[in-house]
Amino acid sequence: MEKVKVIKERLKNAQSCQRSYLDMRRRDLEFKEDNWVADRHELQPEMSLVHPLFHVSMLKKVVGDLALIVLVETIEVKEELTYEEIPIAILDSQVRKLRNKEIASVKVLWRNQQVEEATWEAEEEIKKKYPHLFE
Repeated sequence: MEKVKVIKERLKNAQSCQRSYLDMRRRDLEFKEDNWVADRHELQPEMSLVHPLFHVSMLKKVVGDLALIVLVETIEVKEELTYEEIPIAILDSQVRKLRNKEIASVKVLWRNQQVEEATWEAEEEIKKKYPHLFE
């Protein structure tokens, strides 16, 4: 019985330490009318395979910038939950020299993405798929 009392006392001490740690980090949340908060929405029929719930630990503070909002109507989601990226412009080009050959690459800005998210693609492939970008 003595050992059980010691174990219970140590558990209480550990719980107390954890509670005090949590209380230091916990803060009351207040929301104003313009604040962005988590909400539950009905998904569109074409996105029915996506699970509509997520854990609150996945939430991050959002600094609202209306320029970053992408309207769902502008993205055509296929049945297998994929969509085609459409290039808007070519931002830069470069030629990488390997031992035996040179590879031309272009930096492509894609629709619904920011400049920081532009990717380097093989110039030859982009010319075949999107020749209008090189006119």
